[in-house]
Formats: sequence, structure tokens, C-alpha cells
Amino acid sequence: MSTLHHTERHFTSSAVVRDIVLGMSDGLTVPFALAAGLTGAIDASEIIITAGVAEIAAGSIAMGLGGYLAARSEIEHYESERAREQQEVLDKPAVEAEEVADVFRNYGLTDEQIAPVVNAFRSQPQAWVDFMMRFELGLEKPDPRRAVRSAIAIAGAYVVGGLVPLVPYMVSESARTALPISAAVTLVALSLFGYVKGRFTGTHPIRSALQTMFIGGVAAAAAFTIARAISG
Repeated sequence: MSTLHHTERHFTSSAVVRDIVLGMSDGLTVPFALAAGLTGAIDASEIIITAGVAEIAAGSIAMGLGGYLAARSEIEHYESERAREQQEVLDKPAVEAEEVADVFRNYGLTDEQIAPVVNAFRSQPQAWVDFMMRFELGLEKPDPRRAVRSAIAIAGAYVVGGLVPLVPYMVSESARTALPISAAVTLVALSLFGYVKGRFTGTHPIRSALQTMFIGGVAAAAAFTIARAISG
């Protein structure tokens, strides 16, 4: 008789999608706004490309490091809470047993039905701690490789997104000529990205596409207007 094993991957998948969404959205928006702002002040593609590449490098490192530290904090928080729960199971087993009972009472079980489960947990302290972590504290064990994967996903998505608005400047001699092309290409990329993001996150794809495109367009327009005003 064969046994089928089903491995849940919801947390990992959603975390990867979240990282890509974070990196790509910032990568498309920030360098686009920077390039538009510089174009409002100077008509020099070389300077804009140099500044854009430098921003992408700095931004991807900062975003990736931020993702790494956030994931490490999540892991450290879980380990800290688990150590505390393990100690409480040893020091205050009666209190912890009552907390287990409370969880099952919320599902409508009687004390007679709960008693064998509580007794079984007493003989399996690690399973007891696992149960309390998930059902009392609502914490799932993080993937220990999550921090590095998060950093790579966010930084990589930022770089890919950041290069999109710079490509027109790389193939055009005039920054003023490249700007409308960059704007069109980036707004299309933002709308496509927003649509895909909506499909993955469960929101309405069209609404997500319009929102993402609107935010990127407003950021770039604001940067261009401010730079143009300052440069006179």
C-alpha cells in the first residue's frame, strides 16, 4: 500500500512572491523617478545613466540587506519564543496544559474529549511545544534559508526593474528624447507587473495594474517637475 505525501509550500511561495513584488516595484519606480528628475535638470544621457546605475547598485544592496535582516529577525523571534515556550512547559506544565485545553474548547470539544490529548502532549514535550507555537502564538517555523533567499530575490528584482527605465537612455543620444520612451516603456512594465502581482496576491489584476502604473507615474512626474523648477 503506497502512502502519498503532500508537502505544503504556501508560506515559501507567498514569501518569494512578496520579495519579488517588493524589489520589482521599487526597482521600476525609484530609478524611473531619478532619471525623469535628472532629465528635468540636464540633457546629458551619460550622467543620467551613471547616476541610474549607481542608484540601482546602492538600492539593490540596501533593499536586499533589508530583506535579509527582516527574515533573520523573523527567525530569531521564532527561536526566542520557542525557547520561552519550552521553558514554560517544564516550569509550568499545569498552566500550559490548561492553555492546550482552551485551544480545543474553542473548537467545541468537551473536557472529557480534551483530557487524552493533553495527557498525550505531556509525554511528548516537543510535540507539545510545536502545538503551542502554532495554535497559541500563531507562529510557523521559518525556513532557515529564508534570509539569503529573500535578499537575493529582492535585490535581483530591484536590478531587473531598475534597468527598464534606463535602457532608452543607453540607446539614445539625447536625454530629452529618451525620457518619453523611458516613460512609455516603464509605465507599460509597471502595468504588466501590477497585473501579474494582482494575479499572485489575489487582488483584481486590472485594478492592481492601474494602481501600480499610477504610483510610478506620479513619482516620476513629481521628480521631473521639482528638478525642472529648481534648475530654472
